[in-house]
Amino acid sequence: MKKLTLAALGVAGAMIASTAMADGHGNSTLAQVKEKGFVQCGVSQGLPGFSNADDSGNWTGLDVDLCRGVAAAVFGDANAVKFTPLSAKQRFTALASGEIDILSRNTTWTMTRDTQLGLNFAGVNYYDGQGMMVPTALGVSSALELDGANICTNTGTTTELNITDFFRANGMSFNLVAFEKADEVVAAYDSGRCDVYTTDRSGLAAQRGKLTAPDSHMVLSEIISKEPLGPVVRQGDDQWFNIVRWTLNAMINAEELGITSENVNATEFNDVSPSVARLVGKEGNFGEELGLDNKWAYNIIRQVGNYAESYEANVTPLGLARGVNALWSDGGILYAAPIR
Repeated sequence: MKKLTLAALGVAGAMIASTAMADGHGNSTLAQVKEKGFVQCGVSQGLPGFSNADDSGNWTGLDVDLCRGVAAAVFGDANAVKFTPLSAKQRFTALASGEIDILSRNTTWTMTRDTQLGLNFAGVNYYDGQGMMVPTALGVSSALELDGANICTNTGTTTELNITDFFRANGMSFNLVAFEKADEVVAAYDSGRCDVYTTDRSGLAAQRGKLTAPDSHMVLSEIISKEPLGPVVRQGDDQWFNIVRWTLNAMINAEELGITSENVNATEFNDVSPSVARLVGKEGNFGEELGLDNKWAYNIIRQVGNYAESYEANVTPLGLARGVNALWSDGGILYAAPIR
């Protein structure tokens, strides 16, 4: 029988191979990360607010902060992380093959991705929905007026299926123009090749600033899908899955408890509530249960901040209000399991 290569097996085969390495020889993701001395994080090729590099190569964004949080938890150093920019088409193969340790790239959690790609979503760090942007000169106020439109988007994303479902459900036709790279989509739309640019509404807000005349474009009111975005890891390594999941939970819980990068030191050395004591490592052995130092969450908060700090630094400048991404106690749906 001809021996199949990882390339022939594709994403699933690469996942099986990487899982076998992790489980069969005790060479866990955490052990591999510690051995090389940094976390390798897969991010977008440039999406302001979520993962974007400046001219000096410094990465910032909500998704970037999640990876920096994992590095802080593992090494006590949020800078012990390297970033790999990936297209939507490349991202799952890069994770499954072991090229990256975490995928934190505005990626939608779906059943197919959860059950067929050998991957696990470690939570949701941004609740989004797909929208549509059009030039104001087009003279439309509703997506229901777009019959026959040329629509630009990224290939290898849920947006292709969502836009197809929307137009089919409303008895309309359209022409899809898809590109692998986000900047290619923006350029095509900006040049007038397409009537519509569709992606997550957060992405529309981020990419709008790259247009020649941003104020000459509007985002229509319709939200046509649910897009729960979050970090992804390979199946088969529960310890690493837990580390990533609880990094996100720690940042959300810190906001709920009022613990910030500015006050966490004072909190650590003064009398605090039991919930805060567990979070900052003064009570219990929660870090040890993850295979980490008990100050794992303290290091995340001190060096990266809580969820609100990350959101306000990265997403708020895009003009996106917290909305459903507010804490459950503030009218949103953001909710983290407790550390106890």
